[in-house]
Amino acid sequence: MDVNPLESEAGFAGLGLRAELLRALTNLGYEEPTPIQQEAIPPLVAGHDLVGQAATGTGKTAAFALPVLQSLASGKRSEGPAALVLVPTRELAEQVSQAVHRYGRDLGVRVLPVYGGQPIGRQLQALQRGVDVVVGTPGRVLDHIERETLNLSDVRTVVLDEADEMLDMGFAEDIEAILAETPTERQTVLFSATMPPRIDSIARRHLREPVRITMGRKAVEPGEIPLVRQSAYIVARPYKQAALGRILDVEAPSAAIVFCRTREEVDQVTENLNGRGYRAEALHGGMSQDQRDRVMGRLRGGSTELLVATDVAARGLDVEQLTHVINFNVPVAPEAYVHRIGRVGRAGREGSAITLAEPREQRMLKAIERLTGQRITLEKLPTVTDLRARRLELTRTALQASLETDDLERFRVVLDSLTDEFDVENVALAAIKLLHEAAGGDVEDEEIPAPRERPERNERNERNDRGPAQRGRPSNDGVARLFFGIGRRAGLRPQDLVGAIAGESGLNARDIGAIQITDRFSLVEVPEPAAEMVIAAMQRSTIRGRRPTVRRERFVR
Repeated sequence: MDVNPLESEAGFAGLGLRAELLRALTNLGYEEPTPIQQEAIPPLVAGHDLVGQAATGTGKTAAFALPVLQSLASGKRSEGPAALVLVPTRELAEQVSQAVHRYGRDLGVRVLPVYGGQPIGRQLQALQRGVDVVVGTPGRVLDHIERETLNLSDVRTVVLDEADEMLDMGFAEDIEAILAETPTERQTVLFSATMPPRIDSIARRHLREPVRITMGRKAVEPGEIPLVRQSAYIVARPYKQAALGRILDVEAPSAAIVFCRTREEVDQVTENLNGRGYRAEALHGGMSQDQRDRVMGRLRGGSTELLVATDVAARGLDVEQLTHVINFNVPVAPEAYVHRIGRVGRAGREGSAITLAEPREQRMLKAIERLTGQRITLEKLPTVTDLRARRLELTRTALQASLETDDLERFRVVLDSLTDEFDVENVALAAIKLLHEAAGGDVEDEEIPAPRERPERNERNERNDRGPAQRGRPSNDGVARLFFGIGRRAGLRPQDLVGAIAGESGLNARDIGAIQITDRFSLVEVPEPAAEMVIAAMQRSTIRGRRPTVRRERFVR
């Protein structure tokens, strides 16, 4: 006898969920809980606080949403929300809100996403009618609290989703202020892809004896092929654009995200890829929300195959059909790499994470390997010969598909007329040549030279070689101090600087070092390799409504 997985103890029914939730999961095609759901749902249903470390794509939204809905069903509905979910971005707020709505349809759950960029009037009307679950970004939630349009006194559960991303975006103080408005005897749930010390500090202050769960991606057994193939190519900077195009030609992704550090780099890479014949779209902080929505709609609809984006612009994006994530640069923070590659290899599908690294960035690849516990395979760039062979293979595949599926009979008259004069084999070869040339033909690229190896040098020799003339200026592998002509008198806070630098330059907030704010100016430490990029980005940006002078700190010798 066939057994419905939802009726077996191994399925969702074994997790103690209500019949309405099980029915919704069945209708959505869910059969078995993922590992994070299996581990997290029982303690959450029992009312425990929880800290979960889980990569994107492991099913953590259902892991906290189902217990939230279970508690709503068993309790008395109030005008104010009974659950609050805080997320870093508008896109993630929409995704979580839609998931909660789908799971709780049979329970009549009232869920409201709140975020910036949406008319606040619509949110005010929904809050006045009453909601059960609010899913929002910290800034907009705090805005509603200050307007006294959102009362959190009845909240029984608070979820901090993608907590590390929220801290990176400068929301730490907002989160603290929001939690202060919720009852002390609440259930608190924290999910994060990485667990830096700041996350553990929040957990110690706000969670009570939490259950702790750590879930990575499924370990690969010896001999198995990993779902996410992680590889890197060592490429000198002048050849990175050509290398990217060649890798894409060989990989032929159906949908991919290419991550860049700055807006300018995004625009340059997008223009180059479009010139190479790809359908590429840019996504960065200089675009309006409507522009972002249109770009994402085209990617999900298949009219765009490549998205070129900064980390900040791509936060919270969820593209089901994504097959490749490509890092045009090595992420400065290993944790950023974890977030990026979490977008592929979902739901049992295979995916590829590819990184272009300059020779000096190889040590950063090692840092990523230490964090993830997974090997990044160093590959050789495809040669012109490899690329020509790949294009011939694509031509053969297209012909095979046509032979298997197309109605070819209507072209017989052309074949018959040609074979009266030419050999049928030559006719076939001419047809293949025309198809091959229409698809791009043979490659005209020049070979990309292998990068030169840099000799290893120890830290003491580096210091001696620099000599006294370098005093006060860090090495290329060190830290640069930047001067910002704005300070405490303008109401400047450290999070203003972190948010502006991360948002405008694409530098990960974890890589911003010490910040010193005086009455009239501020000093900020950033990685030396990123200094000029940050300066260029910030000279065109505003902080607290002002456009301050931004330059390297001037040293007096």
